[in-house]
Amino acid sequence: MTRQTHYDLIIIGAGIVGAATLQQYQMKYPNKKVLLIEKERKHSIHQTGRNSGVIHAGVYYPPNSLKAEYCREGLHDTIAWCQQYKLPFEQCGKLIVATNDIEMARLDILFNNCQANELHPQRISKSKLKVLEPNIEGQEAILVNATGITDYAAITDSLLNVARQSPLVDVIYQREVVEITEYPDKVSVAIISNDVTNIKHNSPEQLRCEQLVCCAGVYSDELIQKQGLVADFKIIPFKGIYYKLADKFNGISERLIYPVPDPEMPFLGVHLTKMIGGYTTVGPNAVLALGREAYGELPSISEIGRTVSYSGLYKLLWKYRRSVFQEVMTTFSQKKYAALVQKYCPAVKASDFSFYRPGIRAQAMLKDGTFVHDFKFVQTERVLHVGNAPSPAATSAMPIARAILKMLIA
Repeated sequence: MTRQTHYDLIIIGAGIVGAATLQQYQMKYPNKKVLLIEKERKHSIHQTGRNSGVIHAGVYYPPNSLKAEYCREGLHDTIAWCQQYKLPFEQCGKLIVATNDIEMARLDILFNNCQANELHPQRISKSKLKVLEPNIEGQEAILVNATGITDYAAITDSLLNVARQSPLVDVIYQREVVEITEYPDKVSVAIISNDVTNIKHNSPEQLRCEQLVCCAGVYSDELIQKQGLVADFKIIPFKGIYYKLADKFNGISERLIYPVPDPEMPFLGVHLTKMIGGYTTVGPNAVLALGREAYGELPSISEIGRTVSYSGLYKLLWKYRRSVFQEVMTTFSQKKYAALVQKYCPAVKASDFSFYRPGIRAQAMLKDGTFVHDFKFVQTERVLHVGNAPSPAATSAMPIARAILKMLIA
């Protein structure tokens, strides 16, 4: 069947946010034509398929922030979708465990934040923690029962399958966007094939649409620039290394076990996660990635240059130099990595680790070296870019999609 060249809406990016936007748009506007473009051979290759699968409740996010609002809504949306389409999930709850006096003070702040976000947290004493989780040690903890686990790649697949039941929905893979041009009455999107088995037809293909939504993750700032706009931030990739624990640890905890994070950083620390499938992982740490897809191999010189040329990066690295050094050490030493877990789970040793898929977080950073902590959107009359959508974007995907639709109408 011949594909259309003019659509009511084109969406770029087949991660969970792009898929949710496609499904929500098709459900609201069943008679409109929509196209989803993905540069990879299938969906969920990057952040969506490489996270820890946690259904977040909104523990860490400031009240009235977009993250707090969308995360709370998204938790219920995610569970409802899993129930409706028979997808795996478990609302197992999470414990945030304080192991020293500094963390105890931070735990108080987190508890108040949980209350403000209406999460009904419980303070767990040292003795009660031992009853709930015999293998976990700490001075005190917060219990958030709403938190769960799922498989976000499976949810993304389901969202796409539901949307593609309509004959007006097209999804194409292995196509890269090379140019975005906005006119008063339309948007033009030029794409090329990156399928190495079919490069003979690699001249740009021109597509047109009434509106365009870019859900490009780690490439969000690049697509803003391809539209000829100036982004006031840059996406800096941070790599998170995970390990799978030996099978004897499959039942090490009934709940997710988190450390108390540094409130200045957007990372949650190395946590113990029971996964869909019955096994347990630890991770992630957070180190600068030299490339946006640098999971293992060394990226290209141009990709390295893109990352290290941003002045704001050095301001951040210097400000948090002690934490940066510690994170780097855990990358090169499994023993030091294991020590982070042993703070709250002494039974885990480095010899219990086996390599698991790493992930890269697309984190927006300003020129002054500060992180963009909330979700961020960049919008013109006909184009909307999801500029910053790191965790908890997977949990929040459906509320983000609804917000996008509202912004498109406006």
